[in-house]
Amino acid sequence: MAAIDWIILSTTLLFIVAYGVWKTRGSQDVDDYVRGGNQAKWWTVGLSVMATQASAITFLSTPGQAFHDGMGFVQFYFGLPLAMIIICLVFVPIYHRLKVYTAYEFLEKRFDLKTRTLTAILFLLQRGLAAGITIFAPSIILSAVLGWDLGTLNIIIGILVIIYTVSGGTRAVNVTQKQQMFIIMLGMFMAFFFILGYLPADITFGKALKVAGASEKLNILNFDFDTDSRYTFWSGITGGMFLMLAYFGTDQSQVQRYLSGKSVRESQLGLVFNGLLKIPMQFFILLVGVMVFVFYQYNASPLNFNPAATQAVQQSEFAENYSRLEEAHRELEKEKKMAQDAFSKALDLKEYNTTVHAREQIMAINKMERVNREVARELILKADPSVETNDKDYVFIHFILNNLPRGLIGLLLAVILSAAMSSTASELNALGTISALDLYKRNRKGEREPKHYVRASKLFTLLWGVIAILIACVASLFDNLIQLVNIIGSIFYGNVLGIFLLAFFFRYVRGNAVFIAAIVTQIMVIIGFELDWMSYLWLNAFGCTLVIVLALALEAFDRTLNPPPLRE
Repeated sequence: MAAIDWIILSTTLLFIVAYGVWKTRGSQDVDDYVRGGNQAKWWTVGLSVMATQASAITFLSTPGQAFHDGMGFVQFYFGLPLAMIIICLVFVPIYHRLKVYTAYEFLEKRFDLKTRTLTAILFLLQRGLAAGITIFAPSIILSAVLGWDLGTLNIIIGILVIIYTVSGGTRAVNVTQKQQMFIIMLGMFMAFFFILGYLPADITFGKALKVAGASEKLNILNFDFDTDSRYTFWSGITGGMFLMLAYFGTDQSQVQRYLSGKSVRESQLGLVFNGLLKIPMQFFILLVGVMVFVFYQYNASPLNFNPAATQAVQQSEFAENYSRLEEAHRELEKEKKMAQDAFSKALDLKEYNTTVHAREQIMAINKMERVNREVARELILKADPSVETNDKDYVFIHFILNNLPRGLIGLLLAVILSAAMSSTASELNALGTISALDLYKRNRKGEREPKHYVRASKLFTLLWGVIAILIACVASLFDNLIQLVNIIGSIFYGNVLGIFLLAFFFRYVRGNAVFIAAIVTQIMVIIGFELDWMSYLWLNAFGCTLVIVLALALEAFDRTLNPPPLRE
């Protein structure tokens, strides 16, 4: 990295921290600290909701996901607009009418204290893990690619977030996320246009899409009913909808964003804004990854994008085998470039048979390349089982560091770290709030002045920040990072969503039935995940349905044994 990259990176991050502290100094009471004084306009709510979900994992993993597997991942978000409509019509009015500080406060009003406490604990478990991952994800990748110390990176990101989140609470998170979203989208658009500029002169954007399509990277819709398929139209519209309902409707890191809205209407408009723009944003990020794929059809790419993995195998007894694979990979790249040139000429001449033949040749070369990469991963695993062989998360950062001009590298690194700070800030803000209000305040005896609970919220936020840093320091990569976060959510979210749906729509069900059903459901979902009963996206629908059915059955059984007294 050049000096200009360091200047842009450090200036951007320090500005965000300083701006957040300065704009939100002096929070005096819980309402101001937790709900931001209910001053947020709809665009602030919408951008804050988007920024909370769009972590560094989104901007590291999603382009790599598209590079390897194409655009199909966008189907994961197809249930989002439906979820936003339901949340706007059901969740938001109830939360605002009851003037709750947390989503789980509503559950005590509807059921009892133990149900509120259980649900809050489930949230703390899954969101605490996720907070550590959102710090760890950019740290391990930047560490591997840039040679920075992993532990130091974890601590730096964590401390920067802790400073303004502890200082200003919800309002600090909201105001900084607007700046972060601007930086993030500016960086991604600049990267996209630079990629197009680096393609061969005769490869227009339209032709680049045809090149990607020839390698089946633009297969967006999959209507397969196979529940083992991770990303299909049906899993997105159902499992994805349940996940989004649970995430945006019951996860305090999101609920706290729209509880800060100036009115019900402002909160609803913010969520609609998110529902309308999230799929296009995710589509665009995937498209960036597809354009990176097209770029590497004409330019040399490494056999494995993780430099730490390459170094590990090159220093092992398998170095010679790996060198032979690299040589085969280079030969395939030459053949691939020739096939792509033939495909491009056939498109210009509009010769159907020649185009089909060139496309078949490209697909055959891509298949051989995939086999080659898989053999390379097996060699790396033999050389060092502790090294991450799945390189999806390294594709985009490799492109940034090796191809973009000076200055833009610093901006793109600022994008990645800003996204990490943005989502982590929301998570720490929510974790501190839940700990202070749902557990500490509700389960202690005696009343204290409002400032005491502001201090308690700050202390718990600081504590969770330290815990997140510790989790980041002991975490390890798992398949693809964006999938890992969604898997963790899917294990817990369906159960929590079912509890809220019972509260909203089944007024006769009481707390004891819900509490027992929730515990049994959580155990069954964890067992189902461990035994791989279904794709993780379906766990949301499974958990939600199971807790509702069990609660209804338990309530019916209890009323049979202990019928309520007849009214006179």
